[in-house]
Amino acid sequence: MPPFTLHRDGLGRLRLTDAQGTVHEDVQPVRAFPLAAPEQHISLMGRDGHELVWIDHLDQLPASTRQVLEAELAQRECLPVIQRIDSVSTFATPSQWQVQTDRGPTTLLLKAEEDIRRLPESGRLLITSGHGIAFLVQDRFALDRSSRRLLERFL
Repeated sequence: MPPFTLHRDGLGRLRLTDAQGTVHEDVQPVRAFPLAAPEQHISLMGRDGHELVWIDHLDQLPASTRQVLEAELAQRECLPVIQRIDSVSTFATPSQWQVQTDRGPTTLLLKAEEDIRRLPESGRLLITSGHGIAFLVQDRFALDRSSRRLLERFL
């Protein structure tokens, strides 16, 4: 059991009660390595920007606390996940991609092949659009065949 409790107040903000019973309002979770280790090394920051709690791994938390924390992190981090690649305008860069994400259909501009980065986990990719928005591919091997074929042309 962690030496703190975490819950939402009436306005939906996170409240942390530490081991001494001090209540900290409007707590913000921050991942140290959001792409390389999303479930590890999370800091809970107070309003003043100082760290209140360090969490080594989300598995160390009770299910209710973990659920609140994961919901807050998902809300704060806008990293759309590409689920399917419908089409690309050309196999040379720059090219426009029509993709389906977990947030709906969108178009992204791939300026250069270097904008597709492989992440440490097998199959994970980070694609940065020409507009500066980063898109995540959780597992390129799990994409449908058509999406994989389009993607392979750029890797």
